[in-house]
Amino acid sequence: MPSDKKMHVANASKMVDLVGYQEGAIVSKTIIDRKAGTVTLFAFDEKQGLSEHTAPYDALVYLLEGEAEITISSKAIFIKEGEMIILPAHKPHALKATKRFKMLLTMIRS
Repeated sequence: MPSDKKMHVANASKMVDLVGYQEGAIVSKTIIDRKAGTVTLFAFDEKQGLSEHTAPYDALVYLLEGEAEITISSKAIFIKEGEMIILPAHKPHALKATKRFKMLLTMIRS
């Protein structure tokens, strides 16, 4: 296991500090990547987003800071720091930063 992954097992960390913003970009950092699922941190600069797509698994999005517009099956939902939403498997969804935001994405593959 690479040393940076061991760091999170042995030490307490503030999730919001583990990924930084980059101007005009989306930054991601995988925290856990296992057969059963993944946990990934993202930082979206303002106006950045992910175009509509589907995933074969349910995913939980938790906003660590900022604000986002999440569209699920053509329905726009606005979430802010401290809120979460579930992205259902096989349903089209998209994300857009209304303000720059950081999120934790947990995807379960079963």
